[in-house]
Amino acid sequence: MKVLRKLLLAFLAAGVLAVPALAENWTLFNHYNFNKPQFIHSHPFARAHLVVQVDQGNPHRWGLALNNVANVLNYFGSDKIQIVVVAYGPGLKMLFANSPLRLRVQSLNAQGVEFDACHMTMLGIKAKTGHLPKLLPQAAVVPGGVVRIMQLEQHGFDLLKP
Repeated sequence: MKVLRKLLLAFLAAGVLAVPALAENWTLFNHYNFNKPQFIHSHPFARAHLVVQVDQGNPHRWGLALNNVANVLNYFGSDKIQIVVVAYGPGLKMLFANSPLRLRVQSLNAQGVEFDACHMTMLGIKAKTGHLPKLLPQAAVVPGGVVRIMQLEQHGFDLLKP
C-alpha cells in the first residue's frame, strides 16, 4: 500500500494524471467507461454507426478521411448516422488548433460528427515538447484512440481507415 501511494504521488508530481486546460472538452475522458460508450452528440435515430480512424500525419489523408465522412453523412443524413472520427499518433495533428482543416472539422462537428483526440498521444507530445498540444475546441479527449476504436467496434460501429 505504501509503495502504491508513492507511485501515485510520483505520477501526480510528474503531471501524468493531471488534466490540464489545453483541451476544451474533457467530458469523455473524465467519465470514460469502456462498457458504456458516451458521445458528444446525441443520435437517437441513427441506423448506422461509423468510426473513422485517423492515425497518419499527412494532411491529404486527413482530407480523404473528411471527404469520406462528408459523403457518408450526405448519403444517410445527419439524423440517420452517427460518425466518430478518432485521431491518434501523427493523425492527432488534424485536431491541433492550427490544423489546415480546422474549418472542415468545425463544419462537420456542427452536423453532428464527433472528433475524438487520443490522450496517450497528447502525453507523448507533452513528453517531447514539455506541454500538451492546443486542440480545436471541437475535439473531445478520450483516454486512448485505439481503446476508443475498440470500444466503438464492440458496440456495433463499423470501422473505416482511409
